[in-house]
Amino acid sequence: MFTGIIEAVGSVCEIKPAAGGVRVAVNTGALDLGDVKTGDSIAINGVCLTVVALGASQLTFDVSRETLNCTTGFAPGASVNLEKSLRLADRLGGHLVSGHVDGVGTVRRFDAAGDNRLLAVEAPRELAKYIARKGSLAVNGASLTVNAVQGSVFEVNLIPHTLQATNFSELAAGMKVNLEVDLLARYVERLSEASI
Repeated sequence: MFTGIIEAVGSVCEIKPAAGGVRVAVNTGALDLGDVKTGDSIAINGVCLTVVALGASQLTFDVSRETLNCTTGFAPGASVNLEKSLRLADRLGGHLVSGHVDGVGTVRRFDAAGDNRLLAVEAPRELAKYIARKGSLAVNGASLTVNAVQGSVFEVNLIPHTLQATNFSELAAGMKVNLEVDLLARYVERLSEASI
């Protein structure tokens, strides 16, 4: 589990074929690796991955074909949001994020709003029902509050701190982002559908 509070921005430095997918090496930027070991979970742009090798400022992950098919952001040179997994004693500053990406959205607008930015994203139609005004949503792993929803397009306001602490400053219309809806919405739906 994660909180959606991004700890550092890194970059994809190498991708090579591996059994069933690819092996991805990520330069970790300012992420503190002092307590990271092989087998730990790290969110890369919101995708929960397992560390298979580590160096002084680099982590390596095996990414399955299934994961590649339902996510975005694993291109050489791409900047990626990084977050280590949540410990039970940690503060929950964002919301509970599983690192299981639900789908890929498309940036429709990324407009200046004073020092802030208005980000409008079109979600896949099947995810739109889980996105609510004032609800939580993870975009590229970052916990955000939805300001408005119209059909399958939602809007969030990005403050300067969020822009500096994430890879969002690089966004532009037409770009793809990883989306994870609030897991509480999924459980509510499942409970309402379940029959005894």
